[in-house]
Amino acid sequence: MSLLSIILLPLIAAFIGWFTNWIAIKMLFHPKQPKRILGITFQGIFPKRQAQFAEKLGQIVANDLVNIKEIVSSLNSEDAVHEIKPMIEVHIDHFLNEKLPQKMPIISMFISKQLIAEMKSTLMDEIIEMYPQIANQMMTSLEKKISIQKMVSDKVAQFSSDKLESILIGIMQKEFKFVEIIGGVLGFIIGIIQVLLSQI
Repeated sequence: MSLLSIILLPLIAAFIGWFTNWIAIKMLFHPKQPKRILGITFQGIFPKRQAQFAEKLGQIVANDLVNIKEIVSSLNSEDAVHEIKPMIEVHIDHFLNEKLPQKMPIISMFISKQLIAEMKSTLMDEIIEMYPQIANQMMTSLEKKISIQKMVSDKVAQFSSDKLESILIGIMQKEFKFVEIIGGVLGFIIGIIQVLLSQI
């Protein structure tokens, strides 16, 4: 075997290894529409399976990522109550000091500042006590009316093929590049092995 062949064989094998992997990755997304060639229909895996992919993703999001019970639990946590408490306090202050005198001017004349403060404290305690019940009822109602699984599945199913490709490449770009490089490296190694075997 000539020196040129010894040099070229591993390089050609590396190119073939890289190119075949590059083609395989492209075939994940292309052709986007079914193409019939020699009686065989070709279509990219993701465009062909987009509906199934959307349905599976909806199941994963609904079952493993967005859990209604966990949302309710976080809403009922001490931190969540602590965060909304100032907002509730502002609304009660506004009601007792501004709205009540406007709507019931006669009654407001007999209400002292101390009584307003006591009413505010009582209302705050009652609202904070009722808050977990209200949050639970709201989430139960939302769970009945909204299907997270269907919402995600419908959204992903409606993506254009270009958008789906863009999202998946954005997520897996490094992995795809790694697969291409590995193809080239393995091809190069196979080429060297072929050269060595030819010398035996």
